[in-house]
Amino acid sequence: MTDLLEPRAIGQALVRRDGEQKVRGTATYAFETPVEHPAFAHPVQATIARGRVTAMDTAAAEALDGVLVVLTPFNAERLASTEDQEYAVLQSPDVAFRGQLIGMVVAETSELARQAADAITVTYAEQPHDSELRTDRTDLYAPEKVNPGFETDTAEGDVDAAMRSAAVTVDHVYETQMLHNNPIEPHATTALWEPDADVPLTLWDSTQGVHPDRAAVSEVFGLAEEQVRVVCPYVGGGFGSKGNPHANVMLATMAARALPGRPVKYALTRQQMFSLVGYRTPTIQRMQLAADRSGRLQAIAIDVVEQTSRIKEFAEQTGVPTRMMYASPNRRTTHRLAALDVPIPSWMRAPGECPGMFGPEVALDELAEELGMDPVQLRIVNEPEVDPETGKPWSSRHLVECLREGAQRFDWSDRGPGRRREGDWYVGYGVASSVYPTMRQATSTAAVRHSNGRYTVEIGAADLGTGAWTVLPQIAADALGVDVADVEVRIGDTRYPVASVAGGSSGTNTWGSAITVAAREFRSKFGTDPHDGDEATGDVDQASTDEDHAAYAFGAQFAEVRVNADTGEIRLPRLLGVFAAGRIINPRTARSQLIGGMTMGMSMALHENSVFDTRIGQVPNHDLAEYHITVNADVGSIEAHWLDEHDPYVNVMGSKGIGEIGITGTAAAVVNAVRHATGVRVRSLPVTLDKVLPGLD
Repeated sequence: MTDLLEPRAIGQALVRRDGEQKVRGTATYAFETPVEHPAFAHPVQATIARGRVTAMDTAAAEALDGVLVVLTPFNAERLASTEDQEYAVLQSPDVAFRGQLIGMVVAETSELARQAADAITVTYAEQPHDSELRTDRTDLYAPEKVNPGFETDTAEGDVDAAMRSAAVTVDHVYETQMLHNNPIEPHATTALWEPDADVPLTLWDSTQGVHPDRAAVSEVFGLAEEQVRVVCPYVGGGFGSKGNPHANVMLATMAARALPGRPVKYALTRQQMFSLVGYRTPTIQRMQLAADRSGRLQAIAIDVVEQTSRIKEFAEQTGVPTRMMYASPNRRTTHRLAALDVPIPSWMRAPGECPGMFGPEVALDELAEELGMDPVQLRIVNEPEVDPETGKPWSSRHLVECLREGAQRFDWSDRGPGRRREGDWYVGYGVASSVYPTMRQATSTAAVRHSNGRYTVEIGAADLGTGAWTVLPQIAADALGVDVADVEVRIGDTRYPVASVAGGSSGTNTWGSAITVAAREFRSKFGTDPHDGDEATGDVDQASTDEDHAAYAFGAQFAEVRVNADTGEIRLPRLLGVFAAGRIINPRTARSQLIGGMTMGMSMALHENSVFDTRIGQVPNHDLAEYHITVNADVGSIEAHWLDEHDPYVNVMGSKGIGEIGITGTAAAVVNAVRHATGVRVRSLPVTLDKVLPGLD
């Protein structure tokens, strides 16, 4: 294993390089791309949940002055690949869910395109739809794998026997709600088709991965990847929803191909995003815990039921964290899906770990209550010496230290037995653990070049607001042994070497490894006094790898809630997290990521809820007026701290990824604090006043 680099630029709390452009409004996002004489697109969406389009009267739309193209399933180009049904836009009149794309208008202005789309009359042959998630469905099935490739079910020992014989047991059902990604920048594309150019198709797209974006579009339209360029210097948030392209990108491309030489702009409205760009599936989790009187687990099991779309499967890996978090001789995890007439679920910040840490961490709190044991101590008692699932030693695991330091910082010893009242408010403390796997993707290549005394690093990475523009130069500077001011990084374009998607908290680990290899290769070839034009490349596959250890980041979340005794109103004045996440490349951007994740977890706990109306197959609160998210006024004191953790096994930087661990465990900590404050146990998110009010005095 290569020794860790001596700190130089790494570890500095440098200001974001892209910060000034974003504050001044000069950072160019996909829809704002300056192109000559753009046209504008607006879609037509299905207003039924299942059935078939039998006719579309487009005469009124086509008669409007300034309408350029009207596309429907009856006149759209035939795609080269329709294997992925999400991407098979306008290829069939069949309707699989309400909100599905069934047409598009391209016009001289966005207002005209919307007016024309509204003028199209659609006739349907409607069929009965089924969009209700229940555990008693007879058509639940086990997927072959759960995201991204985990075993669907695992078992060790005999959970049922342990539950029958244990001194203390917990057996409850916990539910997490449907959630939708709502980044500030909606999904948007500017597309240009120039059939006679060397690169006929250019997409300025809001994406978390320009190369994965290009690969998907190329396959759907039967193009060589060299015929497609994807550009994305800035992303206004994604949270996973922009990790893979969705149907809107294919429709924008189709619109541009219908108008050769004319750029087409297409941005989703907030309402359209609730149907077309994925969401976190609701989950129903049956948790079973068995323990002896000392609190040691004798059994742990999670059986998950969740939904997917009938036309494309996505199986959230909700049960996976239960496999490795705590020691127990008897273990079981299962996943079952209901294929429904609903939009397609997809990635949302910490898929699997986020909903999958809710049931177990609330169940542990219930077990601690049954035992009369401190919840922090219960987690410490069940600390495993090795990974319970694989038997591998940990690359590093400092969960116990996180719990103890968090308890000290939070004044956990002042917690008391609960139901403490201060004036009109009940006050309670809650705790939960956090976890996220440390991953590095399979492919990424970086190039390092010297010119005029400076170094340029090129890699097709994407910065979705996490700080790649800033931390990648820090990594390159350390590997080259130069000042970070002498390093320029170029990202966000398929003209640069291939890079993996910004997802799974793997971006810095993957791209940084490739950059380090390229920088070391550069130094090996050209020394410390290179000439202009000297260049070297490096591939992440050349970086040292370790298959002998289980690599995860861990954390502990502590929450204080106040619940109004008369109204049930819930406030969260304090949220504190302590994390062990490897080497921190940039403390400034790291703290931003951790606090952002914790805030999003608070939002999951108290505010966010995509209320699905099964009668019509739609989320009716599909805007930011009624889809409530945590805002600044909701957040009191929120603190993120970390341990100085050195892990020589994860990668050459010793970093672990911090984009998602902040959200895992937060909702459970809040729910546990509500229980401590009020005596009311909420097992279905979000925690709203109607759920706690009946249990108050």
